[in-house]
Amino acid sequence: MSGPRILFVVDAGGEVGDRHVARSLPLAQALAARGATPIFLSPPPVAERLQALAADLPRLSAPAGGVEALAAAAAFADVEAVVFDHDGLSFEQHEAIGKDRPRLVIDDRADRPLGAEMVLDPGPHRTEADYAELASGARLLLGPQYAPLPPEYSALREAAWTRRDGPVRRILVDLDRPAAGAVAGEVLQTLRPRLGNLAIDIVLGAASPSRRGLERLAAHDKRLGLNFDPQDLAVLAAEADLAVGPADESLFARCALGLPSILVVLDEAQRPAAAVLEKAGAALAADRAGPDFAAQLDRAIVRLLADAGLRARLSRTAGATCDGLGAPRAAEAFLSLLGGRDSLTPSQTRQT
Repeated sequence: MSGPRILFVVDAGGEVGDRHVARSLPLAQALAARGATPIFLSPPPVAERLQALAADLPRLSAPAGGVEALAAAAAFADVEAVVFDHDGLSFEQHEAIGKDRPRLVIDDRADRPLGAEMVLDPGPHRTEADYAELASGARLLLGPQYAPLPPEYSALREAAWTRRDGPVRRILVDLDRPAAGAVAGEVLQTLRPRLGNLAIDIVLGAASPSRRGLERLAAHDKRLGLNFDPQDLAVLAAEADLAVGPADESLFARCALGLPSILVVLDEAQRPAAAVLEKAGAALAADRAGPDFAAQLDRAIVRLLADAGLRARLSRTAGATCDGLGAPRAAEAFLSLLGGRDSLTPSQTRQT
């Protein structure tokens, strides 16, 4: 490839899981489709996730050992730019690792200064004011239209929308997160008595601590289908008629497919996005920290099952929020910053 070589510095493992790797991959693939060469800095946890998710992407090995090891490995990287998706890195560490190379930071917290010329935060609640002091002078890519999703979501979007006016036949439950704890079981306790013969697709990791209990439950309830680390999650979401999932980055995938959803708020960081989408009429929400979580969830399920008009309105509004093309938009913007493209104007790269 003749385009720039771009180093990706991402976090993985432990409570982080693969969320940063999975979020960065669509951007890396969109950059590669435009002639760039993405290279992932790969300490062992990152290498493990890449092997499972995108074994063919170039990597630069890095030893375990924290930020110092990352900085040492990056110092020898023959690259023209750096992309960070790592909540543990500070402004000084962005500068030290990136040196004088152009830098993009993918963020969803707005809680610390960032050493970058470009910041991507797809949160539906984000505004330029959130980064005015944290990334002064940086070019901001804000809002769900920049959510980096795999290309299959935009490819399946039209077909998925043809299902949205029909009856409810399948429900997707995707709540297997470190922060979720036993919430998937709580959701199923509420769902199962309400669903009659409807099918429930449950997404969870192969090593999930919930696996054994859910396998026992599925053995006695044939409506439940267990999907371990599914490679076809976009297809499962496209074929679903309702979804229950967290108010984290996975919400953008459901929006792109116009999937009527209940957002389960698992922690304080998820509350603003859930509130904005619920107020806009793009989803319903249930806060697990609230004293009436089970009742909130039950009311939302009953409303969605009974009200086809509500499902249609949620679908239309969610679909208008995110079209699944955030990764190519962000890739074009970053390449423009690097001088490789000039297809976007500054006004097109700011969405609030």
